[in-house]
Amino acid sequence: MCVLASGSAGNATVVRIESGGTTRLVLIDAGLSPLRTRRLLAELGHTPDILYDVVLTHLDSDHFNAGWLRALPRHTRVHVHHSHADRAAGCGLWLRGMETYDGGFDLHSGVRVEPAVLSHDALGVVAFRVRFGDGADASELGFATDVGRVTDDLVAHLRGVGVLAIESNYCPRMQEASPRPEYLKRRIMGGAGHLSNEQCAEATRRIGPRRSVVLLHLSRQCNEPALAASHHAGAPYELTVTSQHSPTGWIPLHGTLVPA
Repeated sequence: MCVLASGSAGNATVVRIESGGTTRLVLIDAGLSPLRTRRLLAELGHTPDILYDVVLTHLDSDHFNAGWLRALPRHTRVHVHHSHADRAAGCGLWLRGMETYDGGFDLHSGVRVEPAVLSHDALGVVAFRVRFGDGADASELGFATDVGRVTDDLVAHLRGVGVLAIESNYCPRMQEASPRPEYLKRRIMGGAGHLSNEQCAEATRRIGPRRSVVLLHLSRQCNEPALAASHHAGAPYELTVTSQHSPTGWIPLHGTLVPA
């Protein structure tokens, strides 16, 4: 996987799946403009014509850019949770290969997606456990962003994945000291907004990822990469901190696991 960008100005993560000599791309969220996404994919050596699936966590504008309504390849399927279907239809996605899901669903080449709906604003957000392959060679990715709070359901849903991508949005002290209006601070920190660095670290500890952790959606105003990373010092996994401005590079979804 490669996180193309993550933050309030746009979120998009590309997963590259190679099977039987064929390469297919999946986007988790499409919050960047099609133009910027094409440019970033080209830098990675790919074009949108091998983009077969877009899986949306929710439909906030930083997670789905409306420009994709005209730019999606015809063969690309857009997967939207049924609780977001009315909003998606209102955006025009029903004309562009939208498929709704409630429980788990299959993509292709042995890829299985298991969703869990969590608290975020009015309609909620979906966290994903994505399984690649079967048996001893299988690998799993956990993906959770814009999560209002750490719950037992979230932990159980993602426990023991090989790679965990999870938001580490803000530092509480920086949030309180910021010039943001009080209603926005309460929305972010009130249990239906975002995870703090401390909440992210707690969730990660309880989930127990076995290979690597990717920190998503850092606030530009109320966080710093080194501060978010400091909460994972000494942990037995590789750590990647994402950026709004540049992609992470490829992060392997398979390889040697830390013993459970």
